[in-house]
Amino acid sequence: MHLAYPAVLAALLFCTGLYGVLARRNAILVLMSVELMLNAVNLNLVAFDVWLRDALHSGQALTLFTIAVAAAEIGIGLAIVLAVHRNRGSSDIDRLRDTAETDEAEAVPDGDSDDPAGTGNGTEDQATAPAGKAKKAEATA
Repeated sequence: MHLAYPAVLAALLFCTGLYGVLARRNAILVLMSVELMLNAVNLNLVAFDVWLRDALHSGQALTLFTIAVAAAEIGIGLAIVLAVHRNRGSSDIDRLRDTAETDEAEAVPDGDSDDPAGTGNGTEDQATAPAGKAKKAEATA
């Protein structure tokens, strides 16, 4: 068997997976495309292992390792997607950009305090922090 056949097939699989990662907006389809890319790598590993006639079968051992890592990645990825879908109602990747909640708005001083360093340790900041959290929770809901 020529090495070109599985190499071309693996290149086509990898390019299809890369297109899926770059063009899709659904997180589950992106995870499936990543799996397609990993399977293309596995195909290359096994093809080169057979072509080189390796006595240790290192390509097959690396393939098993890659399959184990891919299974763990899918398990964690699906758990994250399900958690995001429960909270947001959608698994659209474009809507996930605002998931990082920062507390920068609560730590920024309002400029009226006598604190020249701007650490924001005044009593008015501590008193208004719960109200800021409530407004943020309403905005994300």
